Amino acid sequence: MTMALAMFLFFVSITLVITYWAARRTSGASAFFAANRQIKGWQNGFAVAGDYMSAASFLGIAGIIAFQGYDGFMYSVGWLVAYLTVLLIVAEPLRNAGKYTMADVLAYRLSARPVRAMASLSTITVSVFYMIAQMVGAGALVALLLKNSGISYHTAVIGVGVLMIVYVVFGGMLATTWVQIIKAILLMGGTILLSILVLAHFGFSFAGFFNAIGRVTYHDKGVEVVKDFLQPGLRFKPPYGALDLISLGMALIFGTAGLPHILVRFYTVPDAKTARISVVWAMGLIGTFYILTTFLGFGAATIVGRDKIATSGGTNMSAPLLAQSLGGDFFFAFIAAIAFATILAVVAGLTISASTSFAHDFYTNVIHRGTERKQGEEVRVARVTAFIVGAVAIAIAILLGPNANVAFLVALAFAVAASANLPVIVLSLFWKRFTTRGAVCGLGTGLVASILLIVMGPSIMGVDAPGATAATHLIQSPPIFPLENPGIVSIPLGFIGAVLGTWLGSEPAAEAKYDELLVRASTGIGAEKASGH
Repeated sequence: MTMALAMFLFFVSITLVITYWAARRTSGASAFFAANRQIKGWQNGFAVAGDYMSAASFLGIAGIIAFQGYDGFMYSVGWLVAYLTVLLIVAEPLRNAGKYTMADVLAYRLSARPVRAMASLSTITVSVFYMIAQMVGAGALVALLLKNSGISYHTAVIGVGVLMIVYVVFGGMLATTWVQIIKAILLMGGTILLSILVLAHFGFSFAGFFNAIGRVTYHDKGVEVVKDFLQPGLRFKPPYGALDLISLGMALIFGTAGLPHILVRFYTVPDAKTARISVVWAMGLIGTFYILTTFLGFGAATIVGRDKIATSGGTNMSAPLLAQSLGGDFFFAFIAAIAFATILAVVAGLTISASTSFAHDFYTNVIHRGTERKQGEEVRVARVTAFIVGAVAIAIAILLGPNANVAFLVALAFAVAASANLPVIVLSLFWKRFTTRGAVCGLGTGLVASILLIVMGPSIMGVDAPGATAATHLIQSPPIFPLENPGIVSIPLGFIGAVLGTWLGSEPAAEAKYDELLVRASTGIGAEKASGH
């Protein structure tokens, strides 16, 4: 696929030029971590959308809809409405009360060291989970497109990881932001064009399109099957299907407001009003995109066919193969390059959020107790952390292999964010009695509960069918926890842990600062001073 390789290299060249440009303008912690807080509302809106519309959305959701119809579309619905929690609960207070990370808000009135340590651990865990999904998608995509060039899945994963680290280490938040803006524009353009081509295939007849969806033919264990993809039940089956769907919805809707790489975007704008404007821009872009995933997934099922997708790279390749069927090799290469751009932009955002949290929260405020560091020291620590986080994500993505569905992996990251981060953010902002012990207990309980339930669930545990060519479960044993997504259990546990921890003792100093936090979070008074303006 020489054309695909050329488009990949073209995009990589553009992003490296952006990184070089940004590197010359990135000096000091504020520039590296928050792009000097000079990003405009529409720019941040596009960047937020670029951060949010990941490989899970473009590759994974299209694949799930192509294979599991209506049930797959339920993934889109969760992601579609999730930004309401961001707009209504966290965007403005976070921008007003924080500086670089989520932990800044928690440490405003609570004891800084314990909450920053736990928040940093949670941030890095969520970021690595999310990053693994992007790496898996990148490896599978690049390996499929460039298989004639001798590039393996492992090589592709390592290559994407190296590029990601370069963006963050040299360009900081400014480079990451512009890579995300360009990616969002390309992704929206490609998705709209592909959706139009799907409708054109059916003569722009919605009736013809949905009639085809109602009779999708494929082979299951050698037997030809005809299924109505507009009916539920292909993924969320009894006895736990309804609970699994509710659990997934909870993780997506509440997890978005706790995603570290989304939260740090609100520190790149000059004030809370701009933060709100950026969320509105993001909601418009994201809403349009997730509605259009209907055409990508159902189009792949009806035009390409499940059988061909399954033998040509698996569910993650549904959208690129649809592009090839409708527009030939050139459009295939174009859509694949967009998917590649999507992955690079998201992993850069994840890497900078994880490295910022470690350097700012753990290194400066936990290890060195918030004492002023030498100029540039915090940024150097963040850059080293970017290398380490990238290496861990690369290693785990190689271990999981190319067949793991990326939408599912990201849904697990949302579950961890919803269970650990969201309860303490909400309670810190809206409960006067909330204490440091409550924050630590909430973060710890949500983090441990969500990860344990994921490990004990059917995603990790399970017995593969006899004669399976590759293991699909890391632990060959019947699952202990029956649900794929733990949100329905782990999110309440996170809140319960935070509340119980708070009731175990009082913290007058935290209560005394609550009114000050409330005024600051609501009005922004003092935010500019704390932000370094």
